[in-house]
Amino acid sequence: MSNQNLRRDEAAARSALITTHSYDVSLDVRQAADPMVAGYTSRSVINFSASEPGASTFLDFISSKVHSVFLNGKGLPVADVVDGSRIRLDNLQAENQVTVTGTALFSTSGEGMHRFFDPADGQCYLYTQYEPADARRVFANFEQPDLKAEFTFHVMAPSEWQVSSNGVEALRTQLTSDPATSRWDFAPTKPMSTYITTVLAGPYFKAEDTWHGTLSDGTVLDVPLALYCRASMAQSFDAAELFRLTRNGLDFFNELFDYPYPWGKYEQAFVPEYNLGAMENPGLVTFTESYVFTSRAADSQYQGRANTLLHEMAHMWFGDLVTMQWWDDLWLKESFADYMGTLGVDRTTDWGTAWVNFANNRKAWAYVQDQLPTTHPIVADIPDLEAAKQNFDGITYAKGASVLKQLVAYVGFEAFIAGSRQYFRDHAYGNTTLEDLLAALSAACGRDLATWARQWLQTSGISTLTSEIEEHDGVLATVSLHQHAEDPITGRQEPRPHRLRIGLYNPDAAGALVRTDSVETDVDGELTLVSQLAGKARPALLLVNDEDLSYAKVRLDPHSEATVRSSLGTISDPMARALCWTALWDSARDAVTPAARYVEAVQRFGAFEAGIGVLLNVLGNAGTAIERYVPAAGRNAVRSAFLDVAAAELEKAAPGSDHQLAWARTLAATSRFDAGRLDLAKGLLDGSTVIEGLSVDAELRWNLWHALAANGQADPAQLDAELARDNTASGKSGHATALAARPEPSVKDAAWDAAVHGTALSNQLLSATIAGFNTAPAGLLAGYVEPYFECLERVWADRSIEIASRIVRGLYPAGQDLTPDLPPEEHPVIVRTDKWLAEHTDAPRALRRIIIEQRSQLLRALTAQAAG
Repeated sequence: MSNQNLRRDEAAARSALITTHSYDVSLDVRQAADPMVAGYTSRSVINFSASEPGASTFLDFISSKVHSVFLNGKGLPVADVVDGSRIRLDNLQAENQVTVTGTALFSTSGEGMHRFFDPADGQCYLYTQYEPADARRVFANFEQPDLKAEFTFHVMAPSEWQVSSNGVEALRTQLTSDPATSRWDFAPTKPMSTYITTVLAGPYFKAEDTWHGTLSDGTVLDVPLALYCRASMAQSFDAAELFRLTRNGLDFFNELFDYPYPWGKYEQAFVPEYNLGAMENPGLVTFTESYVFTSRAADSQYQGRANTLLHEMAHMWFGDLVTMQWWDDLWLKESFADYMGTLGVDRTTDWGTAWVNFANNRKAWAYVQDQLPTTHPIVADIPDLEAAKQNFDGITYAKGASVLKQLVAYVGFEAFIAGSRQYFRDHAYGNTTLEDLLAALSAACGRDLATWARQWLQTSGISTLTSEIEEHDGVLATVSLHQHAEDPITGRQEPRPHRLRIGLYNPDAAGALVRTDSVETDVDGELTLVSQLAGKARPALLLVNDEDLSYAKVRLDPHSEATVRSSLGTISDPMARALCWTALWDSARDAVTPAARYVEAVQRFGAFEAGIGVLLNVLGNAGTAIERYVPAAGRNAVRSAFLDVAAAELEKAAPGSDHQLAWARTLAATSRFDAGRLDLAKGLLDGSTVIEGLSVDAELRWNLWHALAANGQADPAQLDAELARDNTASGKSGHATALAARPEPSVKDAAWDAAVHGTALSNQLLSATIAGFNTAPAGLLAGYVEPYFECLERVWADRSIEIASRIVRGLYPAGQDLTPDLPPEEHPVIVRTDKWLAEHTDAPRALRRIIIEQRSQLLRALTAQAAG
């Protein structure tokens, strides 16, 4: 990766020296549809000033070749000024213009200008993805978030294509010399960072609409809307619903933020092989095309898509209008967008479970991340771009959003929004740090938030709250809350303050567990006496952090845990039910209770879970518990019992319901590890088994083929025939996974070689191949442990950070079982990992982080097995 890893101090020095004004970028992709053409011509004209005439700086450009560099009209010797990904600029003037022309490369990794050939019709599609620093793969620039500028893009492409960028289309001209080619000229943008510029080009299907908004001062906004997807997916594209959500979101955020939408147009493109869920490029947001549901989707998937849509829309203000100065403050955009996305779903849609799904899914992600030895404060220490790439994690997104939710409860929603509005007005089109936001929020709420920020934003780790109860004759005498605060890095930490609610639940006349009382209390310190509860009748369930106001793990007291394990399905409130599911899962993950007991709870109460998002989550957790946390000796029995329940619930579920779909998917996924349970899979695939209402569509069919292949009951000819039936991008991924899942040494060798040594696999097919490779008993993969550790440094040095991260994370030998007579920390893979870490203390920080996290997850699994 040579000198691609820009350091924070280098970025700070550069921004102290120069101020960027404008970019004029021309890209010629007219030959993109020819797979033999590897690159395209890129030309950047950059105007900038320097505070120290005579000084030097550098541009960033990761290219195949730099053809020319002109600084202030003078041609520079390319061989002298180009060093890897950097172009040195010497003897700057007060005002400067630099022009760089080169050949940039098309990508198959999702970084830079990604090129995709649709297997359904052979059409070529292009899109760009840059965060945190891949705009330099497309055009020469100063690649850091605080060097904002106006951008004007020009694109040469086939005339029949759709082409778009951040700015509105100003002019489209068909070349007289080449009518098959047109030139698109886009209007200059408002000042923005390089990483949120974008270009889209290809034969995309396009739908158009307009949003009409009225601002608080009576001003009327007319914002053009557009949606894009691949032409072969157009029949599945529910554009009307997406436009409805978009208009509702623009209504909501324009009123909420009291700052008019600043980017002219609002387009959204759903693109193939996307590395992220979505990206907030102003004027042209890009999304993974998995949000175009070509197979049956559960209601929770539609809600998740709406959440992502509104998350990205919030970024138009948090992140795009006002941008963090450096990646240390990534949370300034991602935490806010995560919070605002859920708030938007709650306020602008018919879904009433937005915060329930947040608690059960997003927050659970944060809890997992915050217990890893690589956890970090929400305001993180990001010394370089590689570290930035790794910090798009559960802390920055979900923990940050959880803490903001708690802040709203602390200062009040109106004060929080008033502070946000002032923040936009004070820093529009600029860059900020934590101090800037705290100043605006403190002024709005009248409180000094410095202590709050130190306790919640600048520390890491998670608190665990445990209740201790003394009662006399069924009456509460004392209720104490114990807070154990632990930082995985530094050990115990100062306990954080929590404002939370404690719910008291008892059976009603119909036998449902309902909230009969609740109290609010402040928890501060290691021990808090909840005096408001003294004298109340002992409830069947005492639920700490009821309504999910704070960020903490909760341990149920013994009486409450017994109630939950016997009556979880009768809890009427969906949030309370979700919190109880989380408490049971945390107990299993932390090896406090055997993992099999969590699976038993899912078997007993999964069918009673009305929320499909929660159900899909707990079914996924059950699968993880069975294959990772249940001891090997008892795993087959636990899996078999779970499969019995899944099959029974599939038969009982209402025809065509989301619950039917959830149990079908679960049955397919769990059957990958049980060769005796494949008759149903075979019957569903060949049509001999029909379950009323169940659509055996492409996604479910590939899940079933994966199960058959993993058990040696699908050959390449059968899988090829299925691919011919579903010759789509998702079909190719399913095919790659199933092929690599076959339990044969030669198959695993081929998958390993394609992933580690080959370069032909795109990002999506690489992940699919790795998933298939890993669907195997540990014994079949034992021979790859040593090759894994031997290849790490080479993979990290030779591959892009996106591809290298997928290989390093995906091929870690995580599927291990406890070794008899050895404690978890002495398992051979743990020992080998520790040896590699000890011998490679100077390895790139981002690489070490992935290895450390994978080791921690394996150790957790082995510890759970030891407890089970």
